[in-house]
Amino acid sequence: MIKSITTALLLAFFTVTLMAAEHADTAASAGEHHGLPPAAPQFHVGPLVFTNSMLVTWIVAAGLIFISQVAMRRAQLIPAGLQNFIEWLIESLHGFLEGILGSELVKKSFWFFGTLFIFILFTNWFGLIPGVGTIGYGHANAQGHFHASEPLLRGGNADLNMTLAMSLTFFVMWTVWSLQALGPGGFLKHIFGGGGGGGGIAAIAMMGIFFFVGLIEVISIAFRPVSLSFRLFGNVFAGENILESMMTLVPWLGWLLPLPFYFLELLVGLVQALVFTLLTSVFTALMAAHHDDHGGGHDKAHAHGHAAHQH
Repeated sequence: MIKSITTALLLAFFTVTLMAAEHADTAASAGEHHGLPPAAPQFHVGPLVFTNSMLVTWIVAAGLIFISQVAMRRAQLIPAGLQNFIEWLIESLHGFLEGILGSELVKKSFWFFGTLFIFILFTNWFGLIPGVGTIGYGHANAQGHFHASEPLLRGGNADLNMTLAMSLTFFVMWTVWSLQALGPGGFLKHIFGGGGGGGGIAAIAMMGIFFFVGLIEVISIAFRPVSLSFRLFGNVFAGENILESMMTLVPWLGWLLPLPFYFLELLVGLVQALVFTLLTSVFTALMAAHHDDHGGGHDKAHAHGHAAHQH
């Protein structure tokens, strides 16, 4: 299972990387910036643009793949050390997602949601390493403080292109799993269909109401990638700028003031990875879980529905 997660991590990573590369030029904007700058292009390979935030995602993905391979290279029946930690992490994630998705759907989708959580978490934490976003090309301001307007590395999830690419990848997988569980007809019926019977004018009126409600649901579904991507990007980008502001607020206390916020951002990085994974899995469960589990996951899906709408 560990090696399958590693393979899935590599595939998902290159998927979001190539999708983000198509729009990376929009991440750089001209002019003076207050706080940390957005992701900026570093080099081009043909028509593809590679940014400093994408370099971070490469480093994180390569590090996770390397660690998982080292941990499982000599797997033991009774795990110890790094193997024990990785197996605990994977088993905990599997149990958490199984409670949301059900036993059948989690077999199809755990590779994606498990990869998503691990990748977002460690990308968030890597962006907090001193020097990420602050070392690079720039200039000194009027107060003599150096501002890296073109940092060599930039937090991966502080780039809207990356978070949007992950959200769009989820949207594609959500569509695939929903169609597998419901079929095209069941998919449309789930969105536009409604209960009740009757005939005559009342039936026609109900059909109109359900069609209108279905249109609202379609808009809600289409908006999910946008809300997911902006939520993750906004929290990560804002947190990094808070740290940068605390470092420059009182220069001679620049080593001390950010510390409370630094530990807070470690927690925020974990929470945001959990929220992104929770919402995407709940969205999937609401559409497909109870069909794959033959009714057993219906209550689970709806039990988490309220949490999804609140977020």
